[in-house]
Amino acid sequence: MNWLEDRAVATLIGAAVGDALGGATEGWTPEQIAERHGGPVTGVVGPFYPNWQDARPIAPYHKGDGHITDDTLMTHALVQVYARRRDHLDAYAVADDLVPLLIGETRWIPELERETLLLHRLFLAEKWIVARLHYGHVDPREAGVGNIVNCGAAMYMAPVGIANAGDPRGAYAEAIDLTGAHQSSYGREAAGTYAAAVAAAMTPGAGPEDVVDACLEIAHDGTRAAIEAVVETVRNLAPGDAVAPALRAAIAPFDTVGPDYRKPAMDARLPSRTKSIEELPVALGFVLAHGGDFVDSVLGAVNYGRDADSIATMAGAVAAALGGREVIPTDWVSTIESASRVDLTAVGHQMAAVATEIARRDAERAHRQLRRIAALTDTAGGTRR
Repeated sequence: MNWLEDRAVATLIGAAVGDALGGATEGWTPEQIAERHGGPVTGVVGPFYPNWQDARPIAPYHKGDGHITDDTLMTHALVQVYARRRDHLDAYAVADDLVPLLIGETRWIPELERETLLLHRLFLAEKWIVARLHYGHVDPREAGVGNIVNCGAAMYMAPVGIANAGDPRGAYAEAIDLTGAHQSSYGREAAGTYAAAVAAAMTPGAGPEDVVDACLEIAHDGTRAAIEAVVETVRNLAPGDAVAPALRAAIAPFDTVGPDYRKPAMDARLPSRTKSIEELPVALGFVLAHGGDFVDSVLGAVNYGRDADSIATMAGAVAAALGGREVIPTDWVSTIESASRVDLTAVGHQMAAVATEIARRDAERAHRQLRRIAALTDTAGGTRR
């Protein structure tokens, strides 16, 4: 296994591990999480309510116990699209390949404890793409306009970063094109920036600082400002300072949901040039604060609460891309694979094979482009009139 393959597998496993651990704490505050579990969560735990089948607001989803959520299910669906196309993707791939997977193929849904269509597990912001593309026949490049602006598109963009390993700007451009079918405004911007973060992390020799620098170079508007605020906060932390409260304070001015995650503000999730999703900047903050350490970054996100599964998904993907498979606890992986009835390693290898093909194809395209540039700028034959 070469370096690219190792990091591709690690990235997808890391994302899924973060998702499964964070699913148990999603929607709660750090104080509620600590009270429920007798202290900070340190691994796979059960659902917040033992009677999850009918306890609101969790029912009917069996969160916790190592179950992956829609973040990973959508990530794996996107891997299937890459495996089918075996090249870079655009918004039309969502319409032509991803949507048919959502509505036409059954799979095991851990939180529902049954095999069914992936569509049945998706939140309204993800069902939007089915309504717009399959039933509304909207131009895929514009279908995301009007949707809830949230992390729904960003959460499954890790494969785009893998397909553009070492090229954050290429990852950003591809994810921005791709997610035009799903999101707009800062939701779409976050998708591009998360893909860029993964691509930057999948650069030999990269560290957390390189990842955030790449994001700051590429991101725009509120997303860039939010990441900048989080990074500045982390860099100013003194030894022993609590990371989570500092990150929440840093992201609060950019977050539209408000202090009560389960009671969003009246103007929550509307398009804006000055706002940002919470999940990506906070995930990057945890990775930076913990020096890229996988376990600490993921557990920091898990115990942060709020949209913990998506934050931990992103933190897990970036930290694993930086550190490789060896940094991911094997007992977490085996527990999650068993509980969720999924072979995380196999999915990783599937994407790794595609990424290798894409890298070779990109190299060929680059050589052709260099020859074209050389011909365009060649002055040996004199100036043409």
